[in-house]
Amino acid sequence: MSAIVKYPNRILKSRCSPVTIVGEEEKEILQKMAKTMYLNRGVGLAAPQLGIRKQLAVVDIGDNKLTKLINPVVVESEGTETMEEGCLSIPNVYIKIKRAKRIKVKSFDENGREFNLEAADLLARAILHEIDHLKGRLIIDYINPIKRFLILRKNT
Repeated sequence: MSAIVKYPNRILKSRCSPVTIVGEEEKEILQKMAKTMYLNRGVGLAAPQLGIRKQLAVVDIGDNKLTKLINPVVVESEGTETMEEGCLSIPNVYIKIKRAKRIKVKSFDENGREFNLEAADLLARAILHEIDHLKGRLIIDYINPIKRFLILRKNT
């Protein structure tokens, strides 16, 4: 199993590079990410959480439907909902975050084929959380700096 990169490691704040060719390396990374996510009881994992600066993410909200995303882009969103979120890279920290309730995402699968995905509720939230990781954004970036400092001082 791969160790999950923890905050404040700088890679977590870095923008990831788009994948230009989906090859065996990317397939292996996605497989490793899924295994690590399941072993850590997460609902999603992005490549930078394993120290990899590529736009790769996996999501499974507990319905045994593993979604592998390569270069995901939100093309449509509607509604909003505020819920508490945690992150495997920032253990024991939970923050209320307002996100779209429903989204449409364009992505590539592990075979390099483009696909569109409609997601709602927890699945939409998990995908948006992982896309944030690919942009170098963390759950703590949604709160003010003073609150962030106090939470991180207490939990890290």
